[in-house]
Amino acid sequence: MDVIEAAPAADGLALFLDMDGTLIDFAATPDAVAVPDDLVPTLAAAARRVNGALALLSGRSIADLDRLTAPLALPASGLHGAEIRAAFGEQVQVILHDGLPARMRPDLARLLAEFPAALLEDKGLSLAVHYRRAPGLQAELGNALLRYVAGGEVHGVELMAGELVYELKPAGFDKGRSLRYFMNLAPFAGRRPVFVSDHPIDQAGFDAADEGGGFGISVGRQMPGVARSLPDPTAVRAWLRRLSGDEWPAA
Repeated sequence: MDVIEAAPAADGLALFLDMDGTLIDFAATPDAVAVPDDLVPTLAAAARRVNGALALLSGRSIADLDRLTAPLALPASGLHGAEIRAAFGEQVQVILHDGLPARMRPDLARLLAEFPAALLEDKGLSLAVHYRRAPGLQAELGNALLRYVAGGEVHGVELMAGELVYELKPAGFDKGRSLRYFMNLAPFAGRRPVFVSDHPIDQAGFDAADEGGGFGISVGRQMPGVARSLPDPTAVRAWLRRLSGDEWPAA
């Protein structure tokens, strides 16, 4: 029986959840997202049900995740794995201290002067260029950023294409690496990993879940190699409530 339809028992599962587009809906800018009334109680109930084996894996910083899920301080990987909080309430560990070359900020400011509808978000350890206000920029903006990264003037930088966003981040960090990190720690170790995300950019996370004997759940679209899916963040939260045994109606 399909795990989505059956709302399987949570015993033995470790849950790894993306945030934007997975638990909450996108907005015009990252700061403008609406936090559903049921998000925090849903996450709290699901975390209790899996004995704490629930972590958020996001491109947002952990500080930003905490703002969205207050008063929870869940295990989390932020900035695509550049920072980690291994357990509830613990101090955030910065895995990567150097971040991006300092010259990239003024370089990108000059480049984006040609794309006034794009929004530059400085995350400290990475830089995100949002074009949600002008989706038609996808190809032209992407090509300009690709030429910049490939030009050889900056090193160790990776360009990722997300949902109406391009992100420049240090190479070598992804959600698959984060998932594997957690699976070596209690209470995650020995459980079956489940990775839930809305975008193919997170293929490393889906692969890591499969390698660990678990599975992935795609949100809002079918993805190659991911057999299970849910239509939207509302459905993801409802699935988490069914899994935890808490069947209250969504707000």
